[in-house]
Amino acid sequence: MRAESNELMTSTSLRAIPTTADALPTTGMSAAIQSLEAVLREISPTNIPVLLVGEIGTGKTHYAQRIHQASRQSSLPLVRIPCAYMSPVTLAEELGLNNRDNAETDAQRAGSVFLDEIGDLDLSCQRQLLYVLPDGKASQRKNPLSGRMISSTSRNLDEEMRMARFRSELYYRISGVCLRLPPLRERREDIPLLVEHFLTTHAAELDRPRPSVSPRTMRSLMDHSWPGNIRELENVVRKIVALGDGDIRLSENKQIDAEERTIETPRSRDFSLKAAARAASREAEKQLILDTLAKTRWNRKRAAQELQISYKSLLFKLKQIGLQDSEEG
Repeated sequence: MRAESNELMTSTSLRAIPTTADALPTTGMSAAIQSLEAVLREISPTNIPVLLVGEIGTGKTHYAQRIHQASRQSSLPLVRIPCAYMSPVTLAEELGLNNRDNAETDAQRAGSVFLDEIGDLDLSCQRQLLYVLPDGKASQRKNPLSGRMISSTSRNLDEEMRMARFRSELYYRISGVCLRLPPLRERREDIPLLVEHFLTTHAAELDRPRPSVSPRTMRSLMDHSWPGNIRELENVVRKIVALGDGDIRLSENKQIDAEERTIETPRSRDFSLKAAARAASREAEKQLILDTLAKTRWNRKRAAQELQISYKSLLFKLKQIGLQDSEEG
């Protein structure tokens, strides 16, 4: 699914979308996924707004891309607005609210607009968004957002509305159809298919032989709780490909799981900001190292140069994240 006819477009001020969500099989064996696919086939060709609800790592971006590709305006770009990073100033720029000459922004020219993690918008940003969303009446302004609206959230928006943190009028505007994406623990029968897909994908990406997964490892993968869902599974399979070892233990993931749960619930009253910052920093560093190694075809010396660190520092960091046991490993 990497070779898609419509690329996910973003304006230059926005963060690029991770590759995880656009690299999934289009179906699965589980009843949850087959039911989701049936609804998807019905609504994708229409222009009805869609709200994708699911935990972090369940593939919300993947489904946003698929909905856009089957929509009436698939020939136009899909523009992503990462709501978690939007302030009233930056969102106004993306929505064209500050354009005195009425020049259209990328979002206004889009075939579909993907409001990624819309539950993270503060109330002032929500008000700005309401101003430009079509409501079936006469346009409030010259250049409203005319593309299809696709939104995603990992929050419980019903609870957010009860706590007066999310506007009910915005919720009803974006949730023409609400699709719940099942967590991986509710679709365990799809894990072997996903593992095979990621083995093939990352073997090609890293230019390494495609390993086979041992029966013991597959049992461990099937039994794991997967708090990070498909994204976590992909990271484990990437590690298998990188090490060339299809026989690994998942016990080392327990600490990672705890850190991911801390990061994914930033409004929890029990989480530690310092712990979340440390965990986020470690995860960002790990992902940057993996991306750089993939870019350099696993040439560690070149990767160290790209990362602007010493070769020994890279070896140490690889050992820290479990990708290398020694300099010769």
